[in-house]
Amino acid sequence: MLKMYAKASTISEATQSKSETVSVKGWIYRKRSSGGKIFAIVHDHTGTLQCIIDKSSISAKEWEGIDKAYLESSIIVKGTLKKDERAPGGVEMQVRELEVLHSGEQFPITEYQSPELLLDVRHLWLRSQRMRMIMKARSHVFKYLREFLDKNKFYEITPPILTASAGETGSNLFKVEYFDNEVYLTESSQLYAEAMVYALGKVYTLAPAYRAEKSRTIKHLAEFWMLEPEMAYFNNKMNMNFQAKLVSHVTSRLLKNDMDVLKSLGVDSESLRKIRPPFKTMTYEKAVEKLQQLGSEKKWGDDFGVEDEKLLTMEEEKPIFVANWPKEIKAFYMPVNRDGETVACADMLAPRGHGEIVGGSERIWKEEELVSRMKELNFNLDNYKWYIDLRKYGSVPHAGFGLGVERLIKWVLNLDHIRDAIPFPRMINRITP
Repeated sequence: MLKMYAKASTISEATQSKSETVSVKGWIYRKRSSGGKIFAIVHDHTGTLQCIIDKSSISAKEWEGIDKAYLESSIIVKGTLKKDERAPGGVEMQVRELEVLHSGEQFPITEYQSPELLLDVRHLWLRSQRMRMIMKARSHVFKYLREFLDKNKFYEITPPILTASAGETGSNLFKVEYFDNEVYLTESSQLYAEAMVYALGKVYTLAPAYRAEKSRTIKHLAEFWMLEPEMAYFNNKMNMNFQAKLVSHVTSRLLKNDMDVLKSLGVDSESLRKIRPPFKTMTYEKAVEKLQQLGSEKKWGDDFGVEDEKLLTMEEEKPIFVANWPKEIKAFYMPVNRDGETVACADMLAPRGHGEIVGGSERIWKEEELVSRMKELNFNLDNYKWYIDLRKYGSVPHAGFGLGVERLIKWVLNLDHIRDAIPFPRMINRITP
């Protein structure tokens, strides 16, 4: 028995080692037998390794263990490595010792399974090569977002998840019992981030957000992660420029550091190389005109749906901004433009129909204007007393945006559905596992 967990290497470490004999810990990905030999492909988070196990080279107990082991059994193998172009990764191991740590039961996922079954066994499907690569990319995207903001001297803040105030619209909120009161799971951390710009200038939150939208589209989740920067003394143009640089930073870092992940997922790297500022900007009015030209029945005042966003971006190679939306379909905190009909905002739409990934705007920074807008929308001002209070003491112009991280990942990796951009998706019909 090996019993050497601490000494066993990852596959990447082992294949780069100069030692003649190495130990690797992992799981059985594939296995076949032929003439007293077992060919087992072992995987871990760093790669795969073909292991050749000769019955005459190991003990009877070891042979029985590997012979009966199911796929995804955990294993430690020890042996010598040699180059072989026919092997996955160009290297294979001649096994001298092995230990099947846990064989367990037959793995319930076979080659062809329905999306629903894969969601039912999501806790196991995450082990698949595709999902491992997506989760690697997800982790790196989070890192690159923070990296860019840290480089630009932002402070990360930690807002509450439970709130007594509605954020964007006051609707589509999940209600939660909070002692003797009823509160909500936050749909946005923006209001709290706004409070912090007066203390720290440039801040961001990277936290879960919740929307009780009864939507079944390929871009909606009930629980998702949102990046929400807020910047003092920023206007809408500065806000849009910053968003473009942020998104470009993420794609360029993926190209530089994670080509193995992108290749594994079949991502067109050349398309990502084109994601460089500036991004095209069109007004909402021009966007409606374009939709009408493309056969849509959209008219002024209508919000855009999945098909509209697809029509606007199918021929685009880079994200585009749609700016200055009608005030009736945007949030209360956005300042009304001089035309009296639109607000100082912009949505970033990803190319090739992946939809909105960022929504941003200037924020109303004058108390009278904010209160007037809230009254116009019949808001209960008592619920927003603290937020209004911010405008009474040294208020300044400021702007910010919300970036849906899973939507960004869906676009960058060209995923068919947003559910694969998060480990355990929460949707209208999915709360487990």
